[in-house]
Amino acid sequence: MGFRLGMASGRSRLAAQASGWGHKIQTAPVPRSQRNDNFIDKSFTVMADLILKVIPTNRRAKEAFAYYRDGMSAQGDGEYAEALENYEEALKLEDDPNDKAFILYNMALVFASNGDHQKALEFYEQALDLNQHMPQALNNIAVIHHHLGSLAEERGDTDESDRCFSRAADYWAKAIRMAPNNYIEAQNWLKTSGRGNVDVYF
Repeated sequence: MGFRLGMASGRSRLAAQASGWGHKIQTAPVPRSQRNDNFIDKSFTVMADLILKVIPTNRRAKEAFAYYRDGMSAQGDGEYAEALENYEEALKLEDDPNDKAFILYNMALVFASNGDHQKALEFYEQALDLNQHMPQALNNIAVIHHHLGSLAEERGDTDESDRCFSRAADYWAKAIRMAPNNYIEAQNWLKTSGRGNVDVYF
């Protein structure tokens, strides 16, 4: 799956329409935070801007958060290339290791959404290096390994599928230990596949 092209913003449609009339309009790119594409996006932007004004942070941290916010908004709209650009800028500016971990986590989500599983795994691992208390990252790594195991199984590569399923089991066990009330399907798979240890469920 590749980066998908989203719908043109109102500004782009207007520029395209005007060029059809024989006029050439030069428009500067409008930051995502200043667009009024939809109510939810605008509400999120307003709340994020209020938080930025209230929380005592330095300019660099505010810029990092603005890029992160725009990245999340773009990701929510399926604009993955734009999301990655914003996350990369946020990563350059962010100093807090926990915040960096969440930026890396969201970048991994984008890579996974685009089918780049190896890149997603790398970014999930980088996020975990900065914040070991992210069961959602452990779960997503397990999901990727399980998926790769299923593909290997379909190809008849039992050694590779077994390796992938074992990795999935290891990561799910770690995620379940951190969040025992979550990942019920994974818990069921661990039980039915015989890959889970009893202590995972308690």
